[in-house]
Amino acid sequence: MDLLTVTSRLLEGFSITCKIFALTLVFALPLGLVIAFCSMSKVRLVKWLSRTFVWIIRGTPLMLQVIVVFYGPGLLWDMQAFGRLDAVLIAFIINYAAYFSEIYRGGIESIPKGQYEAGQVLGMTKAQIFFRVILLQVVKRILPPMSNEVITLVKDTSLARIIAVKELIMMAQEYIATYALIWPLFYSGAFYLLFCGALTLLFGYLEKRLDYFRV
Repeated sequence: MDLLTVTSRLLEGFSITCKIFALTLVFALPLGLVIAFCSMSKVRLVKWLSRTFVWIIRGTPLMLQVIVVFYGPGLLWDMQAFGRLDAVLIAFIINYAAYFSEIYRGGIESIPKGQYEAGQVLGMTKAQIFFRVILLQVVKRILPPMSNEVITLVKDTSLARIIAVKELIMMAQEYIATYALIWPLFYSGAFYLLFCGALTLLFGYLEKRLDYFRV
């Protein structure tokens, strides 16, 4: 089995890995913000439901959530509700939205109340205060923990193989089962290293760009 053939197959799996990663971020980032606002709501029921939801999602393994989303509807209602990739995406989006929501909430609540009051004194609306005064400071504060979660997401995509989604690791494992070759599995690690390395450089660049916020 030559290197070119293995690389080609692993790239197929890597494309699925990238798809899971990208779609999870696209939907989990805004959903996390919605959940964060619900967790900070003055309506007790909304606040309680939101925080209970986050507690459950953060307190159970992502692998279990993938299994429940994929097999749950069939076992409970005798129906196949989602395809394999769809089930993975739903579980990942819900899971990461819960984690992102806590990062958002911590960042928003860390801003001194005096800054809100200063905006009100200047005659700014609540929306103007949030988007013009608070938002970029929140981004500065949450960027380090958010970067950790995003990099973790890259590696968590390997959990998709639990329901036979042919992502990068599953493609590499096929060579162990079929050809008794283990080196493609180690080779797959290079894809993760390069991907995570690129993200690390990107987030480092963004942090430097936000250095003028001394918060």
